[in-house]
Amino acid sequence: MIETEIILDSINTSGNRLTTWKLTYPRFVHAEFMTHRVFSRNAASSRAIPAEKMMKMIREDPVMPYFWGKNKPGMQATEELNEIKKEKATELWLEARTFMVDYAERLSRIPVHKQIANRLVEPWLNITVIATATEHENFFSLRAHGDAQPEIGRVAYLMLDKYNKSTPKILKPGEWHIPFTDKYCEGLSLEQKLKIGTARVARVSYLNFEGKIDPAKDYDLHDRLKESGHWSPFEHAAKAMGTSKRYGNFKGWKQYRKQFNTENRTDSRVKKWSSEELCRLTDQTEK
Repeated sequence: MIETEIILDSINTSGNRLTTWKLTYPRFVHAEFMTHRVFSRNAASSRAIPAEKMMKMIREDPVMPYFWGKNKPGMQATEELNEIKKEKATELWLEARTFMVDYAERLSRIPVHKQIANRLVEPWLNITVIATATEHENFFSLRAHGDAQPEIGRVAYLMLDKYNKSTPKILKPGEWHIPFTDKYCEGLSLEQKLKIGTARVARVSYLNFEGKIDPAKDYDLHDRLKESGHWSPFEHAAKAMGTSKRYGNFKGWKQYRKQFNTENRTDSRVKKWSSEELCRLTDQTEK
């Protein structure tokens, strides 16, 4: 199952467009999406989803390759297997799925935690990702292309089509792009909407980000994320700026995350180099 959906599409008065997506695609190409650093991302987590739910998903709707490429030298498979060999490949793929689900379930009964047991079955799993960016051109250039692996290529072509057909809403400087606040949020303050939108993004880890909003639970989750320093869900809501200045990985939009002085979490256990130590290193290098 490959699905793409624009959750919210905005553009500032300087022409910088900010788009938030909900994407579902095979887990085995997620690493290819992750190489595109212009995106802010939050994704369903194998560590968070209960093992029983995970195994049910994989038994009932396992991920299948989009294109059964025939082996050849190089990274791209240009020719697909014939029908007889595709049938055999499908049989082996599903046989491996059944085998690994069995082992994952046996680990769960020990009981091994889901953050370990669930890893065995990731090749047969879809992943849902919330992604937001102001710059898409490089992604489309590389992934909506015949050289891309067909599964990520399918995602990119679907995104490109929807991106070109969507009309972003113009937001003036100071106005906010806040995903997941178009429902049940009328009459709420900006602060409340920012908290709800951030919490809904974070809930993608558990695949429970859609459905009726419970403001009290979302406010609590927002505050817990803030206190623990988990800032990535704070990157999807952003304020329109009057210029094309860059804020983090966005152009012309200031992420909600940037409202907090503590958004760059640090650790006192990391070694700091003194000027004396740096001088000694320099002397050793020159010698």
